[in-house]
Amino acid sequence: MTKDDRGVKSEHMLQGYAFQRQTLDYMRENQMTAPGDGVVAGLSGGADSVCLLILLHSLEETLGIRLRAVHVHHGIRGSEADRDASFCARLCEKLRIPCRVARIDAPREASEKGVSLEEAGRMARYRIFEEEAREWETKAPGDEGQAAGTGACLRARIATAHHADDNAETILHNLLRGSGLKGLGGIEPARGRVIRPLLWAKSGAIREFLSEQGISWVEDSSNRENIYTRNCLRNEILPLMEERINTAAIPHILQAGKRIRQADAYFEKQADEWLAARAGRGDSAAGDGISIKELMECEEIRRGYIIRGLLRLAGCPLKDLTARHIEDILSLADRGTGKTAALPNGFLAQTEYGRLCIRRRETARRGTDFAADADGEIRPAICLEVFPCKNPVDFPKNQYTKWFDYDKIKDTLSVRFRCPGDYFMLPSGGRKTVKSFMIDEKIPREQRERTLLLADGSHILWIVGHRISEYYKITGETKTILQARLDGGESSG
Repeated sequence: MTKDDRGVKSEHMLQGYAFQRQTLDYMRENQMTAPGDGVVAGLSGGADSVCLLILLHSLEETLGIRLRAVHVHHGIRGSEADRDASFCARLCEKLRIPCRVARIDAPREASEKGVSLEEAGRMARYRIFEEEAREWETKAPGDEGQAAGTGACLRARIATAHHADDNAETILHNLLRGSGLKGLGGIEPARGRVIRPLLWAKSGAIREFLSEQGISWVEDSSNRENIYTRNCLRNEILPLMEERINTAAIPHILQAGKRIRQADAYFEKQADEWLAARAGRGDSAAGDGISIKELMECEEIRRGYIIRGLLRLAGCPLKDLTARHIEDILSLADRGTGKTAALPNGFLAQTEYGRLCIRRRETARRGTDFAADADGEIRPAICLEVFPCKNPVDFPKNQYTKWFDYDKIKDTLSVRFRCPGDYFMLPSGGRKTVKSFMIDEKIPREQRERTLLLADGSHILWIVGHRISEYYKITGETKTILQARLDGGESSG
């Protein structure tokens, strides 16, 4: 080795140490792990996840953590996916890190859940990571001589390889989708058990680090396909912004995201203090509600945070709530007593004598659902009943009584008239909007606005009197059945 070669090698070692040190500082700054923690690292085989695994492996002793990896084979991309799984298994074997390769059928899961292939894969990965973390926490301790990383841990973390470019991409994506401050704050360094040690680093720096250390990785060819919104942002929009507008575009986007997260936390704290002074704490306080007059006297931005805080008090999970739900709740303020808005996860917002209340909706399993008349009054519309599926045989054809796979329902059911974006699933697996269906079926325009829909969010189970969504049909795997009957429908023909 020449003097120049030794100098280059020494420089690479110093750069590698600096990269490792910045990752360690970032993890400590954001309190990502504590001594004794187990860390489940998501490993795709790509540059980002390989870098994450290498760094966590080098920091195991310093942080006092134990490490294992999980690779998810999505059942797509054929031999390329098999190559990725083999690469991950070999890398972990070389590093002596326990590795689980989990296989899923992403296209089937996407069809069953009525979501995109990309979203189905993301949901499956986090589900599998969570399963691995929980199993690690509950596993009985083994013998002292067992392999590293296999004994139980008190707390398991999930490490994903999101980096600075991913964060900037997420902020832009959420901006274009019309997200609120929480979405515009971008990806959090740590949330729950999920940690993101590389969120400080740009993609180019990660690849440079791996190249300097002589570490290889595999490339997912689908990452170059710009048919996905995120790929378009990653491969075209962000590079163009850096080239044509500002070379520091990504750091500036991230700085804005950090400030927005701070603003979001501030408004959330203010809302909690407002509620504590008026509604107290606990489910009963949320049920008793808050003064609509006092709520509407607040600045517009505070109202949304107060509503979210009230929902938290009632025990309503916020992950499925959208800006539309918040708007629906606030719209009740001017509609008088006894008006309601359906919410996800079996909750209902209701006005009662000048107060806004959030309560659990007990009609989710048996009873009558409701729809609004043209004059805004609430009337019975659909009778719902849930019962176990003992024999998944063909049910009789009936125009005004339908049967569905209850376990596939994700949101709170509602009976309403059509909204923009409503859709149902076809036998082919594709989607069709309710608007297109009504036009194709030549349903008169005035009748379209008065046709009742049984809805799971924007996914329509039943266009009453016409057809149901293929997605919710009963199959041999159905465990629970939802029966929906139009009140008085049989007698009306």
